[in-house]
Amino acid sequence: MTDTGSRSVLRTETFACVRCGLTVTALAPDGRRRNHCPSCLHSRHILDHVEGGPSECRSRMTPISIAVPRNGDWMLIHRCVRCGELTSSPLSGDDNQLLLMRLAVRPLAQPPFPLEGFGDL
Repeated sequence: MTDTGSRSVLRTETFACVRCGLTVTALAPDGRRRNHCPSCLHSRHILDHVEGGPSECRSRMTPISIAVPRNGDWMLIHRCVRCGELTSSPLSGDDNQLLLMRLAVRPLAQPPFPLEGFGDL
């Protein structure tokens, strides 16, 4: 089904996850358009070309991190496995919370410098 911008169309529009195959509804529970799988957090890379309109790279986008902009809405950061482009998308309430927390604490678990010798900060 083609997206015409109508919420009724989005409620019935679905896509298959590029990684786990789960059938995903394009409209998330919070009313936003969803472009990633709530189970494994992967998505498909869609490229927007200014002159030619949207075209699809069709490669898998792997979740690599979480970002928290100033407005406080958490964003999921993806990297394309083919071209390496980074994209972000807002999280939804039904996204896999365990995977989100694993992404959020990854930098803390692997700091770029040794933590020994700092004592009690």
